Amino acid sequence: MPEYLAPGVYVEEVPSGPVPIEGVSTSTAGFVGLTERGPLTPRLVTSWGDYQSWFGGLTDPATSFLPWAVKGFFDNGGQRMFVARTVIHDEANASAGAAVAAALDHPTATAGQTVLFTATGPGDWGNRLFIDIAAGSNSTATRPTIRVRILYYRTAPPTPLVNPFDSAEIANANRREPTVSEVYDNLGVTPDSADYFVNFISARSRLIEVEWGDPSLAAGRPDDTTFVPLNSVVGDDGTGTLATADFLGDPSDPPGTRQGLAGLADIDPISILAAPDHANAVALPNAPDRDALRNAVIDQCELLRDRFAVISVEGGEGDVSTINPPRDSSYAAFYAPWIRVSDPRNGATLLVPPVGHVAGVYARTDIERGVHKAPANEVLRGMVTVDINATRKPLEFTFGKREQDILNPRGVNLIRDFRSDRRGIRIYGGRTMSTDGNWRYVNVRRLLLFIEESIDEGTQWVVFEPNDEPLWARVRQSVRNFLLLTWRTGALQGGREEDAFFVRCDRTTMTQADIDAGRLICHIGVAPVKPAEFVIFRIQLNTATD
Repeated sequence: MPEYLAPGVYVEEVPSGPVPIEGVSTSTAGFVGLTERGPLTPRLVTSWGDYQSWFGGLTDPATSFLPWAVKGFFDNGGQRMFVARTVIHDEANASAGAAVAAALDHPTATAGQTVLFTATGPGDWGNRLFIDIAAGSNSTATRPTIRVRILYYRTAPPTPLVNPFDSAEIANANRREPTVSEVYDNLGVTPDSADYFVNFISARSRLIEVEWGDPSLAAGRPDDTTFVPLNSVVGDDGTGTLATADFLGDPSDPPGTRQGLAGLADIDPISILAAPDHANAVALPNAPDRDALRNAVIDQCELLRDRFAVISVEGGEGDVSTINPPRDSSYAAFYAPWIRVSDPRNGATLLVPPVGHVAGVYARTDIERGVHKAPANEVLRGMVTVDINATRKPLEFTFGKREQDILNPRGVNLIRDFRSDRRGIRIYGGRTMSTDGNWRYVNVRRLLLFIEESIDEGTQWVVFEPNDEPLWARVRQSVRNFLLLTWRTGALQGGREEDAFFVRCDRTTMTQADIDAGRLICHIGVAPVKPAEFVIFRIQLNTATD
């Protein structure tokens, strides 16, 4: 009861009705792998262009399939993805040297003070970063400002570097346009400036981070310079062989600094998980490592119970007798064969695992139809759809109905060529890797993940509330309202509410011992819709009679 100690008028807010449960997102992906450049902590990207600005472009598939998977994800309708870049780490490879970030320790007007420009992530790529510092275009004696220009070249430019912003040098043989350029003009040079260059650039740049060399010294204006490379510390990709542990990250790192799969595990919105390089024999030279990476992805999904893994066959596997899902799990789906994509860098084509494209179809189906719709019988976008020649076709192997008769019961989801029927290239399977009939279908497992996560997040207010009838009634009503909306969207079976779901939270679901132990137990049952995997029309010939 509120306290009433002094005479007066008291206004109170009284809760009424159930607390609404909001459905969680199911279309956000998390990918881990090698990129051209960029930060190591997972970063949200919302388009292919956004990915390129943070992590660079396409890479040699022999090095990494991740950029190709990211592009395939957005080509197929995906909208949000967290990317976890991986590099060689000392702790993962005892005999290897870790990757190092390039840095420039640049002098300032304050004696002994320097400003440190560091590439956003380790690797040789940072050696192709250049910094140009000059007075700002609106700089005055009373309010001095600076202009900082940052250039990145994907391949090293000729030396000496010619100012690419100088139109008078257009014909100079050493002049070359940078791959990426960032220009920050009229930045403040004192910490009390609203646009203080250290904070301003660090918050916006996708190429460098800025900090003082010695925070105990007074801040100083950085000296002017003309396109100086980050050469105080030379960037290095690291030595040795990339190991599975490099992809996994270290869960013992402090939250917010974790990398790889460990970093993705901390990001709650992720609901689709993949490591495209689990099928890359070059990046991971021995089979046990590939198996370990693939298993680590599935293990995270099973442990967190809020995400689903997309796994693919390894390249070159076209023998129906040997193609099998790697393990029994309802938290992952297995796809074959590889698909052919176009390389915009040279006009050639190449084969890549379908992981990213399939994940994009998951996201597209969730957005357009809902998570209860099986991500199958859907067209794959962003791939070659014509035969280049007799050996370079859209699919690495062309599987037909006879092959699918064998592979489908095993839980292998095939990508089929239906161009002869004018239906394009389609995902033609919607099964998980589970042998349990209750969890046979991808949409059933993902629908239950959606329901469980939504109820979990939407009922956190219940903790430490008085555990009695009024609370039970509010919980029942909150869950019922959420499931009622879910049923009305077509995600649950039944023509009546009682056929689609039930919610019980009363003396029949918990004993006095449970209540005394602080437990509130709510029983929920749902009847998810199953896909029409086998469509059968029985046609009977009737003879007309008088």
